[in-house]
Amino acid sequence: MENKILILFAHPAFEKSRVNRTLTKNLHKIEGITFHDLYEAYPDFDIDIKKEQQLLATHDLIVFHHPFYWYSSPSIIKEYLDLVLEHGWAYGHEGHALEGKYLMHVITTGAKEETYCAQGRNHYTIEQLLTPMEQTASMCNLNYIPPYMVYGSFSIEQQKIEEHRKQLENFYLDFLNGNLNLKNFQGECDINTVLNPKTK
Repeated sequence: MENKILILFAHPAFEKSRVNRTLTKNLHKIEGITFHDLYEAYPDFDIDIKKEQQLLATHDLIVFHHPFYWYSSPSIIKEYLDLVLEHGWAYGHEGHALEGKYLMHVITTGAKEETYCAQGRNHYTIEQLLTPMEQTASMCNLNYIPPYMVYGSFSIEQQKIEEHRKQLENFYLDFLNGNLNLKNFQGECDINTVLNPKTK
């Protein structure tokens, strides 16, 4: 494998999530992917900073995979960012540990895509709501890649979830094998649009 992927998975009720159980069911079998369930690893939020920094430093693509909770991520991701991305390590004059790596999100939402716009119930696009994460990546000299989105998780059909799973796995495999230039996705609202508009 030319590259390595770290998936930082965060779902406080993973066993109840039909969509996320399907999306992640094969990831632990793929060579080059480290699947790291943060709630399982740190049920008391006592995050091992040095261990996590070592994981981040030894992977090329960092993926935060999570449901969209109150227009953001589950709380353990905020705790993770606050503790692990230390000044002098991740950012600042001496903080270059993550420079040149890639950061992206895989996000599931309960609401449908059309609600995330100025005229919709949620008023803002996903791209706008993820601005803090994009700026976090910038501060840490990471290349920010737009998210992979799965909307409408409460009503989505199982066949559609399987389509997303296959597409996401193929995306990961292409990157692992060096067949994907992630910079081609920069500037898009999400990577689904580039991979295959039919699966959105």
